[in-house]
Amino acid sequence: MKKLKIADGIHMLTMNVDNILFEGMWELANGVTLNSYIVQGDKTAIIDGVIGWDGVPETLYKSLEEIGVDPQSIDYLIVNHMEPDHSGWISNFRKIKDDFTIICTDKASKMVTSFYGEDRIRTVKEGDALDLGQGKVLSFHPVPNVHWPDTMYTYDRDIKTLFSCDMFGTFGRMGDHSFDDELTPEEVAFFESEGIRYYSNVMATFTPSVKKAIEKAQTMDISIIAPGHGPVYRKNPRKIIDDYIRFTRYAEGAGKDEVTILWGSMYGMTGKAVDYVEGILQREGVKHNKLEMPLESDSEMVATVLRSAGIIIAAPTYEYKLFPPVAAALNELGRKRITGKAAFRFGSYGWSGGAERELAEIMERNKMNWDFIESVEFEGAPKEEDFARIEAGVLELIEKMKAKVI
Repeated sequence: MKKLKIADGIHMLTMNVDNILFEGMWELANGVTLNSYIVQGDKTAIIDGVIGWDGVPETLYKSLEEIGVDPQSIDYLIVNHMEPDHSGWISNFRKIKDDFTIICTDKASKMVTSFYGEDRIRTVKEGDALDLGQGKVLSFHPVPNVHWPDTMYTYDRDIKTLFSCDMFGTFGRMGDHSFDDELTPEEVAFFESEGIRYYSNVMATFTPSVKKAIEKAQTMDISIIAPGHGPVYRKNPRKIIDDYIRFTRYAEGAGKDEVTILWGSMYGMTGKAVDYVEGILQREGVKHNKLEMPLESDSEMVATVLRSAGIIIAAPTYEYKLFPPVAAALNELGRKRITGKAAFRFGSYGWSGGAERELAEIMERNKMNWDFIESVEFEGAPKEEDFARIEAGVLELIEKMKAKVI
């Protein structure tokens, strides 16, 4: 666990976590950081306690002592968000010190009680404040459904620091550099990529609420953004705000100037057409990503589709329906409410079609509103006329997606 000074009276504790499934399902190929913040005036508050995934917080207590904070001196535990990666040490800490107060929203208080049996809770609403003394005044600002209904911002009026919890966070482990002004160009690109993965995996379903949280942040005088995951932005906090604005637009149909081929093939017939399409994209100078389902993780699939302006779905008919791994991927994209993508689908069939019908059902059921080029289906292996129709569809997609590139 690293211990870093953010400003006078404010410290960050951060640790990298690897080899887990975030929320029990999302693969973390590059790990994630867990950040906690200590604010000291005459009284002391800890914002979102960092724990080891084994639930034993001795490393937290040791780190507190190393920055001159006696765990017995902590008066308040501020729970910006009740998810256990931010709160799982509460019960253990209560055994050591039994008179601290938990500060959280009303919705969080119900979960703090149900998860941990706590009742020493102060609920706060928009604009409520906590004066720690020595100029340290914290105010609280609910941002519901980012990504749980209980979430809030904590804001330090003195240093103009926004403790944003999951909002403005990213996946990705941190090395020697934890602040935006320290990051190398390679690290900036890394955390942008991991930010897209984080947004698509954790936040995309709640894009309308995220947009409201962005608007709230833009009304505040912010010098530092200190999230629960990822780097602290002390030089240019506007950068991560602008990134999140862009991520919300990706979720609503915009994207980078690239095409993602989301595909699967039983016996190689659809695969032959995928190979042909790759040649077209290379000839046209269009960057593309190729995701074969079910071999690709859902984490990578959702992130890659989110950031792409154009999507090619290449999948055969299977038992009168769409090839199941691709259908499952599309349903996950629908559950994440990734809407408005420019798209084109092709695929083979044997004794009967049916894939196109299920594709339409998935789009309708999830209200995805993807803008489709007319699909191409072919019996068995693709013939010359099928390749010609597929090429026309790909070229039309390339043209259509230009309006969506940001």
